Amino acid sequence: MKQFDAAATARALAFPALIDALERQFVAGCEVPARHVHAVGDALTALVMPAWVPGRYFGVKIVNVARGNAALGLPGIFASYQLFDASTGAPLALIDGGEITARRTAAASALAASRLAREDARRQLIVGAGRVGGLLAQAYRAVRRIDDVMVWSRDEQSALRLVVKLAAEGIPARVVTDLATAAATADIVSCATLANEPLIHGEWLAPGSHLDLIGGFTPAMREADDACFAGAEVWIDTADALAKAGDLLHPIEMGVLRRADVRGTLADLAATRSLARDPAARTVFKSVGTALEDLAAAILVYESR
Repeated sequence: MKQFDAAATARALAFPALIDALERQFVAGCEVPARHVHAVGDALTALVMPAWVPGRYFGVKIVNVARGNAALGLPGIFASYQLFDASTGAPLALIDGGEITARRTAAASALAASRLAREDARRQLIVGAGRVGGLLAQAYRAVRRIDDVMVWSRDEQSALRLVVKLAAEGIPARVVTDLATAAATADIVSCATLANEPLIHGEWLAPGSHLDLIGGFTPAMREADDACFAGAEVWIDTADALAKAGDLLHPIEMGVLRRADVRGTLADLAATRSLARDPAARTVFKSVGTALEDLAAAILVYESR
């Protein structure tokens, strides 16, 4: 069994290759049962996320969430990914699950943007300077010629650290503090936060802009207000988003968005090489994540050995 630590996993998941791998896997499909959630005593919650391609690969991501870890000076989340031969059951690889999750999340958004963002999109606003937010500029530059990256965070020092990191990678970036003005000038707005109240307002967004909502994954979490969806072309990563995402559930409840208005899923986008769209229309992509993406990333890591 091969082992890949975080550094080796990141090296194997360069964004151009990862985006291509996700595209192929969404087109081909795989088996993705519902994730399992287990309370392991009072302190620990474990998420078990399996997926497989019959006769080829079977993978399981285990995510351990320990909310008391901050007091111990430890991260609140640990994750690992194990890949098996789907015919024999033989273990093939143990891979850093945190790196897989962060990079496949950013890559899925970039895959959607390769269809939904205007070809001439150049200016990106990143809202949130955490682990996923720190990867979004790299991911998007694999599909669009982004040459102006704005970073906003509630913690301005976190935004500054990300800007310094991006500059070291040769990516032009700057901190912004006026979120409304930055959103109004952006071609692409990418949100990767844990917000429970909307940060982005539809009245700010420019015609033809693309809004990418990554962070919210429960009904209580929201990054965008209802107006962001009014008149926009809305896409989702999987049907689970319509059951899990507060960003969608609230505008549906208020009658701003109908379930039937959702144009399709990431699998639909992946199967469409060129999408006809009105260049003045706003687009929205809402993701909640899927084990298909984890499996595609794990296969890429294993086969790159």
